[in-house]
Amino acid sequence: MPSFRAFFASVVMVVLWMVAAAAQSPFGPKGAEAEPNRAQAWLVPSPDPDVASHALLFRPSGEGPFRLAVIAHASTQNVLLRAQMPQPEYRTLASFLVARGFAVLVPERPGHGATGGKYLEDQHGCDEADYARSGRATAQEISAALTYLRAQPFIRRDGTVVVGHSAGGWGALALANADPAEVSSIIVFAPGRGGHANDFPNQICAPHTLLAAAGEFGHGARIPVSWLVAANDSYFSPDVSRKLADAFRAGGGKVDFRVLPAYDGEGHWMAETENGVKLAAGELDRVLKGQPQSPARAKKP
Repeated sequence: MPSFRAFFASVVMVVLWMVAAAAQSPFGPKGAEAEPNRAQAWLVPSPDPDVASHALLFRPSGEGPFRLAVIAHASTQNVLLRAQMPQPEYRTLASFLVARGFAVLVPERPGHGATGGKYLEDQHGCDEADYARSGRATAQEISAALTYLRAQPFIRRDGTVVVGHSAGGWGALALANADPAEVSSIIVFAPGRGGHANDFPNQICAPHTLLAAAGEFGHGARIPVSWLVAANDSYFSPDVSRKLADAFRAGGGKVDFRVLPAYDGEGHWMAETENGVKLAAGELDRVLKGQPQSPARAKKP
């Protein structure tokens, strides 16, 4: 939607201004590197000028420049659980990407854990959930962190990949709607919001609203999306996920939808664990090997 893209562009401009003022900003590395994968704490911008997002950065050895991958974490509507959330790490997934030449940023979005601040991506009530608004807010948070990291000298300007999990994946779909030229591919693990409605498995708050928002995100989305879901995901089952992917595709988006084998007792968390990433490794490699190594896509007029 034009208004969203205009706002999205304004967020990018603000972040670019922040980068230009880096000598006076609180952003950047906040500790020494550690093994494995040169893990390092960083602070990166968020859409809230009063809140810096805590993040972990992982890198291959050497000076780079490296392709960038940003991992967008899952979320919850529960205020207490969000406040107690530890720093998202996705260490196995990050290691997988580092081994393939990526610098990997895992930012913690506002309203969560140590980052704190206002929960910008609140979907509000179950019956009247505003999934389009919450997804766009998450997309703006992803973009703020991504834009800052792309300005670092050790990051390449081409081939950026966004990997989203659950609510983070939902935000990645909204990011596809904004069609940022710097992103070459999006990978989502069971994207959505409103799963486990009232704490019941396989129940979703306002599912028709979720479908409508998925179709809306597909409009104008040219970034290829790889959509992965485990056979035993009880938040967004393969059947529900397929309908969401179909709605995104019907809106104009490019989707490669894959159902992966059942993982442990709950497939929704496969992106966070070693065995889960092993299950997804073949699909991840298939996507990453097909990514362009040329400069970023030209924006459409």
